[in-house]
Amino acid sequence: MTGDAMTDCLFCKIIAGDLPCHRVYLDENVLAFLDIGPVSSGHVLVIPNHHYETLSDLPDELSAAIGSVLPRLCRAVIESVGAKGLNVLQNNGACAGQVVNHAHFHLIPRIEDDGLGFRWRAGKYDNGEAERLCGKISNALANQ
Repeated sequence: MTGDAMTDCLFCKIIAGDLPCHRVYLDENVLAFLDIGPVSSGHVLVIPNHHYETLSDLPDELSAAIGSVLPRLCRAVIESVGAKGLNVLQNNGACAGQVVNHAHFHLIPRIEDDGLGFRWRAGKYDNGEAERLCGKISNALANQ
């Protein structure tokens, strides 16, 4: 079920006021609050005010509402904690590390040598693979 409050969803309980949070932002579409298990000081979660499990489930208008507030939230977090950078992380699905099944973004403040690390193992496409994949993605977009 998407779009409606889910009684077993941790984030829906926060939205409903059944669980507390340290709210940093709220409007009719978006709630942002401090993560209770921060990766770094100032780690903020940004969620839609309605239940959608993954980013791909969100309606375009709600995605746009979240996207329009993300830059302001990033600036506020960076300024508030004195960070030199910030990771915006969105885990989409269990195999990608999503733990709470309610679409959300992590804003993780970063400083030099903070020890958080991030491994990116860049690969390469075989001959013709990029063109084939580009065509498949373009076709999928055209059919939505």
